[in-house]
Amino acid sequence: MIDPMWILLLEAGVALSLLILIVWWTRPRKKNDENKPDDEKQE
Repeated sequence: MIDPMWILLLEAGVALSLLILIVWWTRPRKKNDENKPDDEKQE
């Protein structure tokens, strides 16, 4: 009989991948202040 353990491993891998994807998708973005023109400081 085929060992059903691969189904559990597959499910755990999919759950881990979804967790990583959700965390990566919702993490705060860093703004690139170095490349932004300094319009505020020109006064």
